[in-house]
Amino acid sequence: MKLRFWVIPIAVIVFAAASLAAAASMVKTSAKTVSPGAFWHFITNSDPYSKWSFMPGYMGTYPGTSPHGKYLRLYVNGIALKALKEGRPLPSGSILVKENYDADMKTLLAITPMYKIEGSNPAAGDWFWAKYDPEGKVMESGAPKGCVSCHSTVKSKDWIFTWPR
Repeated sequence: MKLRFWVIPIAVIVFAAASLAAAASMVKTSAKTVSPGAFWHFITNSDPYSKWSFMPGYMGTYPGTSPHGKYLRLYVNGIALKALKEGRPLPSGSILVKENYDADMKTLLAITPMYKIEGSNPAAGDWFWAKYDPEGKVMESGAPKGCVSCHSTVKSKDWIFTWPR
């Protein structure tokens, strides 16, 4: 009787761990490539970014600048948050997701994540960039010229403009 009691909880844990591993492997298809569609699915379904923490010091909506929206929300995954809190460089696996809003602070214009993957893009700090419309249609992905060019101005800060305050 006691053995049967533990079968269901153990099965649930094993299933959950296998699901997370499968979702993570869908995002990184090799050391060099990322599927933008699988990445969108990961950050919106498998591990929804909207449940992550905000960038420390940037709780909620704050004023933005071009080329992003007039207002922004910046989320960070657990890997990035831990490194940021410890004052360490962002390791491989860090994800930052920026929601870009119009001047009314309600109209979502785009979602622009950055995903750090060791060996994926050494010339641009190993970052994968993407831009999605609010429904998840890929507008740009990989190492878009505009993203790389702009972020190269903060190369010494790991290609990131917004740090905890």
